[in-house]
Amino acid sequence: MSQQLISHSSDLKRLRDEGYEVEVLGGYLLVHQVPYLNNTGEVKRGTLVSDLVLLNNTTVGKPSDHVIHFIGENPCNVDGTVISAIQHMCGTRTLREGITVNYSFSNKPQGGYPNYYEKFKRYAEVISAPAKYLHPDLTEKTFKVIPSKNEKSVFKYIDTNSSRANIDFINSKFKGQKVAIIGIGGTGAYVLDLVAKTPVQEVHVFDGDHFLQHNSFRSPGAASVEDLDKKSMKAKYFADIYSKMHNGIIPHPYYVDGSNYHELDQMDYVFLCVDKNRVRKGIMDYLLNNGIPFIDVGLGVNVVDDKLIGTTRVTAGTSSKNDHLKARVSEVDDENNEYSTNIQIADLNSLNASLAVIKWKKMCGFYQDLIEEHHSAYSINVSKIFNEDRTA
Repeated sequence: MSQQLISHSSDLKRLRDEGYEVEVLGGYLLVHQVPYLNNTGEVKRGTLVSDLVLLNNTTVGKPSDHVIHFIGENPCNVDGTVISAIQHMCGTRTLREGITVNYSFSNKPQGGYPNYYEKFKRYAEVISAPAKYLHPDLTEKTFKVIPSKNEKSVFKYIDTNSSRANIDFINSKFKGQKVAIIGIGGTGAYVLDLVAKTPVQEVHVFDGDHFLQHNSFRSPGAASVEDLDKKSMKAKYFADIYSKMHNGIIPHPYYVDGSNYHELDQMDYVFLCVDKNRVRKGIMDYLLNNGIPFIDVGLGVNVVDDKLIGTTRVTAGTSSKNDHLKARVSEVDDENNEYSTNIQIADLNSLNASLAVIKWKKMCGFYQDLIEEHHSAYSINVSKIFNEDRTA
């Protein structure tokens, strides 16, 4: 994919054709072997790094900003002083697996850089000028072709959102995970929408129901009349949609019960998005007995004085923290819950899913978690989130 991207982007191709040592790694562009002087006057070679803006999977757009990263020591002038005109940030940090930078430089021309060729050429010239002054034969144009590493990605196309935000390395905490979502009629579909945008290895979607007209009003996206007429299984319907982006979406068009609990054994996390408490209880007991962490969601809405009141709930359970579950998750079904009849509330479904996914990301170490609550509830009419059942 990287060589195809270079070949189809005129500015990247120009860098390569003129001899720059160009490499595409994830959502980043690298130019290697840029000569420079360190503070003792020794000639070194460094690497320039910039995030990539992709117009599609084969061509790049205009650079998002004028800042560039550098792998190496701080480039210096002939007298050993740093090249102060480009100094921006120092400090080693990892952008993604395989890319750890030491400095960031800033040199902004009027109007910014029109393309990646001009951006990398300018920084290479500034950084290498003192070294070339002392050693005129030095050049960054090695004409060495770096072979593609053929990285196997879970995505159909490069995640440039993470590279632009420089959180690829943090995002890698999800890699290799197998996640199950049980029930995708409402909240579960929004969970899928969010999880599918992370580099987990697999997302297993369980649901034994069909995707019908009422489901479309509390699910992400916009189903057409033709989609509804097909009466597809929910698991298959949503798997087809999100497989356009993620390679690991696996549909299971049936319910989870005692006959197939074992299919959850290989999961790293499970999202429970079912509306039957007795079903939920059976699955939770199995997950606890097998040491599989899970996040259970709940949504209760009632009509009071012609207005809706209610609560969205997110409850996490792990092998080390589960003494709160009996008090937080009902084992019987509440027939007075208006939501279980005919009220369709997409905003509450999406909020419930967002809070559940945020909790999962905290458990994975993506977000900082200072409270470590295992139960949180958002109350609609007072607009408050109550966080309880902290880790002892």
